[in-house]
Amino acid sequence: MPLKARDRFRRSEEDRSSVAETPRDALWNWMSFLPAGIGRLWLVVLAAARAIRSIRLNRLSWSAGAVYLLICPTVIVATLVTTGVVHVYFDRANLPDIGPFTRFEFPSIGHIYDANGQPLIELAREYRQITRYEDIPPIVRDAILATEDRNFFSHGGVDYSRIPRVLGKVRIGALLAQLVGLGGKPENSPANFPQGGSTITQQLVRGHFLQSLTVFQNLTDRENSTQLRQGVLLPRLLSRLIGGRSANMVVRKLEEIRLSLWVETEMQARFGSKRRAKEEILARYASFIYMGNGRYGFARAAQYYFGRPLTTFTAEDADKAALLAGIAKSPRDYAPNAKDSGRVLRRRNQTLSLMVANGFISVDRAKRAQQCPIPVVPENKGQSVQVAAAVDNVLKELGNLGADLSIKDLLQGRIQVYSTVDARVQHIVNEALERGFELYEKRHPRARGLVQGSAVVLGNRDARILAETGGRQFYADRSASYSDYNRVTESLRQPGSAMKPIVYLAAFRRGILNLESLVPDEPISVPDGANTKWISNYDGQFKGMIPLRQALAESRNAVAIWITEQIGITSVLRTSQILGVQTKLQPYATTALGASEVNLLELANAYRTIASGILADPYVIRKIVRSCSCYFLLLDAQVDLKPNCQKKTALGREIQLLSAKGGSLKLYRWGESIRNVSGRQADL
Repeated sequence: MPLKARDRFRRSEEDRSSVAETPRDALWNWMSFLPAGIGRLWLVVLAAARAIRSIRLNRLSWSAGAVYLLICPTVIVATLVTTGVVHVYFDRANLPDIGPFTRFEFPSIGHIYDANGQPLIELAREYRQITRYEDIPPIVRDAILATEDRNFFSHGGVDYSRIPRVLGKVRIGALLAQLVGLGGKPENSPANFPQGGSTITQQLVRGHFLQSLTVFQNLTDRENSTQLRQGVLLPRLLSRLIGGRSANMVVRKLEEIRLSLWVETEMQARFGSKRRAKEEILARYASFIYMGNGRYGFARAAQYYFGRPLTTFTAEDADKAALLAGIAKSPRDYAPNAKDSGRVLRRRNQTLSLMVANGFISVDRAKRAQQCPIPVVPENKGQSVQVAAAVDNVLKELGNLGADLSIKDLLQGRIQVYSTVDARVQHIVNEALERGFELYEKRHPRARGLVQGSAVVLGNRDARILAETGGRQFYADRSASYSDYNRVTESLRQPGSAMKPIVYLAAFRRGILNLESLVPDEPISVPDGANTKWISNYDGQFKGMIPLRQALAESRNAVAIWITEQIGITSVLRTSQILGVQTKLQPYATTALGASEVNLLELANAYRTIASGILADPYVIRKIVRSCSCYFLLLDAQVDLKPNCQKKTALGREIQLLSAKGGSLKLYRWGESIRNVSGRQADL
């Protein structure tokens, strides 16, 4: 029974489900550039296709079947070819932004440097090193061209000489069977079109534009899926005829060719000649392509796999150049550390043979290179100095800076951060902390591997962080090198007697005591809820009236509580805030003995302020360099980050304790040694 016209064009619910919804601005407007006559022809083609798929050939007369077999496929193919040619060569709508590509702004590596300009750590989502054309050794260029695109410098983005070879791999029989409805459901059949045949420019377009940019990424996302990724007229027709998977491949390939031709034209206009544009495109390929093991580009791959810079390669390194060039096709299978070393060796030797066939190297050199074994990838030793806490602090400070600077910029290599950390001091601090753990665990064997600690070193003048260790390197037999918990800034601990100098300074600021004042070292109590708590000294004794200097040197608890009662706990809290303690302290008398918790950075900065008389907030970022990655014109925008440090003369006078005796004026500083009654020196 013949189909009605409206039924022939009605899509079933099953057909609708095969089309993925995509944003309107990402769809191709295939019909916008077609003449009205061709548009009407599509309706005829669709009707013919529906008839072919719905009516079996054994129900048609011999003559009707011949008409369908000859005319309909011809009309369909001619229409598809015409539309594809118009789109590829004349349609320049919905183009991505080529600016970052021409400026060579690929994601690269961000570094955090120490105070002496030495790298502390590399951070990146893609470990890539931008490589100029001049920095690619000739032997590596030849290997790339022989493997990927021997006609690279002569074609305009598409190598038409490859088309017959690619068409020879098309599954013609399966394709015709699907067109006439004898091939089963196209969604369940394998792809009819082969992979390969792409030029270097096409590979770049596929990786940079079709995959990385939001508007076009649905062309490569799930390309092998049977679900159609473009839901407009021509892709729908292709999906009905050859299946969603094959339709996705055709659509992606057409857009890849279109953008490749456009990129070549734009680059030639940008750099003035075809040769110069080609060199720039090759440099971008050598920098962009994924090379396995998290490395991008030939420079990082050479350093990772061979332990040497790419620029050092010579003609004698033909084996290594061929190996690198062969990786790009499938890094998982052809990287030097792949599981199947025999497959890696065959791929390298195949590349060497291609280099000989193209006249890049001699037969003798190729034979010598083929005798070389696959090199063993050197072990990555990682960081020589553990700086996890300092890096954590840098990232937090960077996140708080604003000024259009972010951690994302660092991870993409758009900025480089110069810190205040001195790697030499950091190494000393790491060793000192680990040595302290060893000595403690000798005295307390049960705590072996379980005790924790942290350390920080500040510059006296401006509070710059010179070294910072957030914990031990191994805790409970597990490496803690990359722990996300920084005890310098995040761990709150009771400072204990380290709080007492702040109590004494608060008294000096009030002007009621000096180092020669006599203070009572006698039993004293403090409220403890409904009860009373009596304060004792560490030795369980009381010495009566003693000079304040002695009470401070011997850390007498009773005297610290007595001073707090005389000046009030509010004065102690206010003084601690002036010194840089930002954590809220409890307004209890026992805070004078260190009962309230602070973090190590606050406490260290308080002592630094006492020693220098200069108020400053600790900081770890010294300079940020923002780079425009145009290698031919490197523009550095430097952001200087100056600490908020200011010398308070009033505080300076209070820290410099004045005492008048016999008409003479004596000056004491907290940094001086205080000699106690036993003659021992106690350095504060």
